[in-house]
This record gives sequence, C-alpha cells and structure tokens, in this order.
Amino acid sequence: MYEKHFGLSHKPFAITPDPRYLYLSDRHREALAHLLYGVGEGGGFVQLTGEVGTGKTTLCRSLLEQLPPEVDLALILNPRLDAVELVAAVCDELGAPYPAGSKSLKVLVSVLNDHLLQSHAAGRRTVLVIDEAQNLSPEVLEQVRLLTNLETAETKLLEIILIGQPELRDLLERPELRQLAQRITARYHLDPLSRAETMAYVRHRLRVAGVSRPLFSKSALKTLARLSGGVPRLINVICDRALLGAYVEEKAEVDERIIRRAAREVRAERNLPERWRRSLRAPTVRRNLLLLILLIVLIPAALQFYQALPEREVTAASPDLPGAPVPIAPPGGQEGATTAAVLAEQLAALPDDGETAAWQDLFQLWGHDFQPGLDPCAQARDLGLRCLEETGNLTALRRLNRPALLRLYPSAGAGRTVLLAELAGREATLILAETELRLPASAIEQYWYGDFQILWPPPVAAQLLREGDRGPEVQRLRDALDRLTDEAEMAAEAGLEPPPVAEADLFDSELRRRVMTFQVAHGLQADGIVGPMTLLRLSESLVDPATPRLVPAAGND
Repeated sequence: MYEKHFGLSHKPFAITPDPRYLYLSDRHREALAHLLYGVGEGGGFVQLTGEVGTGKTTLCRSLLEQLPPEVDLALILNPRLDAVELVAAVCDELGAPYPAGSKSLKVLVSVLNDHLLQSHAAGRRTVLVIDEAQNLSPEVLEQVRLLTNLETAETKLLEIILIGQPELRDLLERPELRQLAQRITARYHLDPLSRAETMAYVRHRLRVAGVSRPLFSKSALKTLARLSGGVPRLINVICDRALLGAYVEEKAEVDERIIRRAAREVRAERNLPERWRRSLRAPTVRRNLLLLILLIVLIPAALQFYQALPEREVTAASPDLPGAPVPIAPPGGQEGATTAAVLAEQLAALPDDGETAAWQDLFQLWGHDFQPGLDPCAQARDLGLRCLEETGNLTALRRLNRPALLRLYPSAGAGRTVLLAELAGREATLILAETELRLPASAIEQYWYGDFQILWPPPVAAQLLREGDRGPEVQRLRDALDRLTDEAEMAAEAGLEPPPVAEADLFDSELRRRVMTFQVAHGLQADGIVGPMTLLRLSESLVDPATPRLVPAAGND
C-alpha cells in the first residue's frame, strides 16, 4: 500500500525470510561461522540458541544454502515426536526405506545405520538439523545422542545441529543429559541487535527495497531500537506499521511519534507471542519500579544527611562545600564529551554538506585528482577502482581496512560527509575540508548511522562470478586465489598427487570449493558466489603496500 508513496520496489519489512534482505550483523556472522565450523568437524553436535525472532531460522537457511553438494540433509521442523517417530522422520528425510508401519526402534536405527554407511562409502556426508529443539523431551534427546554412535573406525556418520530458544540451554544442563552436552563441538547464543546494528539493519533493508535516503528520523531509529529490543522480527513488524502510519499521514519520513504509536499498536495485538509483549513493556516496568525504590530509600536518607550537616557559610570561593555546583563527567569521560562537542562544532562549520571536499580528500589518498560535478563512482571505475556503499560499524570498517566516507548527523537536518582516514587503536583521524581532527573513535558513533562508502581495487573486473561462468575474469580469479594458496606445492609437500588441472577460464565446482574456503576463513557468507564483499576481501589479502589502509600496518594484525 505504501510502496509507491516512498518509492520502494518491495515491502522492506515483511516477516517472510526473503534471502534478498539477509543482514549479517557481527553477531550473526560469528554465529554462522560457528555453525560452519561445527559442520566441518565431522560428527558431534552444534548448538545455536537465541530468543524468538533473533534470526535463528534465517541463519539456518543461510547455512543450508552453503552446504557443499556432497552433503545429504535431514531437516526436522516439528520435533514434538517420540524417539521412534523421530528416527522414522530422519529416515524419511534421507530416503532410507524401512518396513511400512514399523514401530521398532532397533529396526529403524539399523536401517539408518546401513544408509549412512552406504553414503559414507560413496564419499557423502550427512547432516541432521533439528529446529525448535527446546521442544524435545530428555528421552528423545538421549536417543538423538545415541545416533552419534553410528560411526566407522575413523569418523562419525552423522552430524547434528540443534537450533532452539534459550530453554534449550537449560534443558542440556540437566544431569541426565551431560553426555550429550559433552559432545557439543560448537555452541553460540544469538543476542538481539545493538542500537547501531538496528539502525544499520533498517537502512540495509530500505536500500535493498530501492531507497537509499533515510525514511526514519534519527530519534525514531533510537526509539525503535529501544522498543524492539533489537529483535529483527519485531523491528520488521514495527517498521512496517510505522511506514503505513506515515503513508496515511502523507509524511515523507517516519518520526519518533509514529514509531511509538506503531509499537503501541503492535503491543496491543493479541496474536503476538507473549515474549514479544514482554519485550515491549518489561523494561519500562522495571525501570519505573527501580526509580520508585530509589526514591523511597534515598530521599529520607538525603534529608537525614542534610539535617546532620553543620551550619557553614557557602561562598563562591569554596566549591567543595555542600550546595556548591560540582561538575559531573558524563559516561565515557570528560575528554570524550569534549571531543564529541568539538566534532559537532567542526561539522556545523562546514560550508556545505562536505561531500565534494570529502571525495577530493579520498581520491587524493589514492593518488588521483577528483573532478567536482562528475559521478565519483564513474571516475573511480575509469581509474580501475570500485565504489562500495554499505552499512556497518567501526569493527566492520577495520575489517575492510579502507579509508571511508562517513555521513555524520550532529543535529537535526542535513548530515555532513567526512573522510575517516585512520583508525589506530581507539583513536580516529577525520579529515573535514582539509582540516585533520584526531579524536576517540567512540565520539564518531554519537553522530553516525552506520552508512559508509569506500574505494577499493578489484582483483577482477566482474561484479559477480559463480559456478558455470567462463571467461578471462574467471582466469584472473583463479590466479588471485593461486597467489594466496599454491595447492600444487602444498600437495607435493604432503606427498600427495597435485590437484587436477581444470579449464583455467571455467568456474567449475573445484573453484567454487576454493572460493567457499576463502569465504569461511574471512567471515563471509560461504555461498561460493564471488560478489563485491568477496572481491573486496580478496583484494585486501593481495593488497599492495602502497594501497591506502584505514588501520596502520603495525596495528593490522
């Protein structure tokens, strides 16, 4: 209904798991790395827990898309089964035939074992994924543990991933399940998004839906982060309702008032889970209750203390006496507050939004001249560089290790574009219209939504390469990976036959495997598709010493 009003190509906050809108925060990326590590370990259990709506199923879907072709998958979505029904369901998922109507656990396990042995002999691996695993009874969990006893002399035949709500952790801490708990090779608890990640999440989904300008005010995003608790599913529900409200009022931007009203409407819906309603109301109740207790306890104590004070004359020359004003340092220290204020003053003093000057400074770092009035990214392409526009945080920028243009908002109204030239430890160096400003990196985050732009030199010209592609860009990709890992030399040192020589310009399954290995090693989504982020990390691995870096070489571990 509101898509045309805001210029959106799709509804950006639908709660259906559309892979186009996948946003991997640092937490989600780390959780995915744990899952991939656990799957690659060969047997045992992997455990992923998290509150309702934090993205566990989305991560699971991402993991399943990244499993190599030689992996067979059994996916159990409804675990409210007894032991016999569960093993039968696993056999059904894997296509292992068993006698019709069989209720014998011994027969079903024997059939499953035979199937797993045949798959292992054919060079295949098997993964069992159980979603909503907190609903499994202790008896069924014990049977799941026994399935990991299906093994050869060298390896386990079944790898198991348990995904569930926090109750799963409590369940596995029971004494009778300690043997299962000891077999968990990787575990991760997925927390909600932080405030900065919530803002980046909203901007990411809007950009995928075709709009790069802010549709939510800064105060609205802060309120959204607090009311949603950083839960992605709840963020989607509130944002969808807020955009509808802004459309009805014919507003071009969602403000704080609309966000609050949308959250109240969501809270009032009876069909939402009780856990969501608690996340909206519990912080306020606890905060008000704590404030009431503090008032009850502290006010009488303060009055008693004041009455017990001796009578003393208070003058302007005695600021240490009771009643004299005492400066209080804000969180983060007085220095952080001062530098943040200086940054705000410097930004306000810029003659315009600073974008042209910032691009000039960035091009200068790369040793090139910038032509005002022309498209920066088009100029970069002519110079053999690429533009990347993303959202993230300072940790993401350190990982990318490129000087970046940031859009800072020191007050209401238009933002200011500045160049982040260096991140050395906790200190940042900004360039504002040829003025260099050094300050604590934390001061930047007070005025930054998380959007940034960088330049980088791609190792290949193509923007997207995948299995089946053919041409000189595939050859360049293969050469770039060869420069990082000489597999023929490694095989010779290990006394093995060198890998077969493939058609150099063909993106075959072996090259896809090498790409996925690189992606996993660098915390990327291991889908075997070479997109901008994979090319950027490959470029960083092959970086020329003269290439501009964000993190000084001495601090870039």
